[in-house]
Amino acid sequence: MRLNCLPPRAVFAAAPAEATRSGRIAPRARHAFAALSGLALAAALSGCADAPGGRDVPTSRASTAAIDMPLDDPTIGLPTPAPRAGALPGNSVLARDFMELNFMLESGRPIPQFSRFEGPISVTLQGAAPPTAATELSRLVTRLRSEAHIPISTGAGATNRISIAFVPRAEMSREVPNAACFVVPNAATWAEYRANRRSAAGDWTKVQRRTAATVFIPAEATPQELRDCLHEETSQALGPLNDLYRLSNSVWNDDNFHTVLTRYDMMQLRAVYAPELRSGMSVPEVQAKLPAVFARINPGGGKVTGLPEDPTPRAFVTALERAIGRGSQGARKAAAMTAIQMSGAQRWQDTRAAFGWFALGRLSVYDDPETAIAAFANAGAIYRATPGAGIQSAHVDMQLAAFALSSGRASDAIALVNRAIPQALTGENAALMATLYLIRAEAYETLGNPAQARQARLDSAQWARYGFGSDAAVQARAAEVAALARAGARYN
Repeated sequence: MRLNCLPPRAVFAAAPAEATRSGRIAPRARHAFAALSGLALAAALSGCADAPGGRDVPTSRASTAAIDMPLDDPTIGLPTPAPRAGALPGNSVLARDFMELNFMLESGRPIPQFSRFEGPISVTLQGAAPPTAATELSRLVTRLRSEAHIPISTGAGATNRISIAFVPRAEMSREVPNAACFVVPNAATWAEYRANRRSAAGDWTKVQRRTAATVFIPAEATPQELRDCLHEETSQALGPLNDLYRLSNSVWNDDNFHTVLTRYDMMQLRAVYAPELRSGMSVPEVQAKLPAVFARINPGGGKVTGLPEDPTPRAFVTALERAIGRGSQGARKAAAMTAIQMSGAQRWQDTRAAFGWFALGRLSVYDDPETAIAAFANAGAIYRATPGAGIQSAHVDMQLAAFALSSGRASDAIALVNRAIPQALTGENAALMATLYLIRAEAYETLGNPAQARQARLDSAQWARYGFGSDAAVQARAAEVAALARAGARYN
């Protein structure tokens, strides 16, 4: 199974709004791009490595830039958004997605039988857990019980077990490069995983009934990275093992924009644990049961009718992997263009098409700003028109706001930040929230409004340590945003 790849949580690369309409970049904007390129604002797109030995690697989440500093829980007293808000697709779509999520691995290998845990499940922390781990796990388990109706609890005792193990990042990277975290079956410890990884015991396609799984997370994970890993990997220990680029409102998407389980995800997990299903059922047996399952758990979703399949061709996945992976800049941009062309040929207007444009924009920022402008404009338009893609559009707006600040358009930067903040809040993305408030603070300072700038910095601070980890990382991000404002000051 291939590794997930994600855009870093806050990467500054954007274009002025007026340039996106014309497709050309003004001289002033071109100078601002040059100023941006001189700032070490964020790493390039995270790369994906091939599976060791040519086998599927574990279901995994790609690595973010990590801060080596465990923290006390900085989320106490912060507002708790409700990511489960929002409309669900119809039951026909839910059923079609269910089959692809549960009977296919990310590599494209089919899973011949349905599997899940049967009966109560215990989930426990193992090893030297970071300070926030117990709190985050408790929050997640509470949601899984109340929203997905899964009989799961923290602590030992049940026959079925999920372990959350913390391993030094360097050790994890040697086994699964660029994966921030991953989940494996039938292994209680790191040593067991290494012993089983090339055997049938470590192969998800051979699992008839789940009894044990372990999520491996770096011991040095920041609070946000820890939470993101808990949500995605624990949910995949429980249910779907696949990720689909077409899902706009799910953590099970290889773009990794969503970081906490959504309402859509909880509905799918509830279906996985419906009493009508059982481990060992075949594809036709599960298909036959799904109409009744979704009619019962989502009565407003209509009848399950046969929908045309909507697979994502492996050639498209391969092109995106190359675009956001390793290699020369030219080869990666060519791969992004291939993904975009394939999206056009398929007539997609969903997150698959948008992510191709987003990747091209990221790859074009420093050496081809006109292409970057058009790419981000296209990505943003598709995301804004796609239900459930609010967090994706917020990332695009953050980049637009960063560029607006660097080109002396403080008022435009504030407007873009204001549009992005509600989506970032709903998505519980603390790093994005902190960055947006920092941009707002510098923009207000530029406009001569120190009181609102001071308030924006206070707002940023309550999210920053959770998102970035250490004080040094927070200060570095603040310095980067201040540099954007200085770059834009010459235009005023």
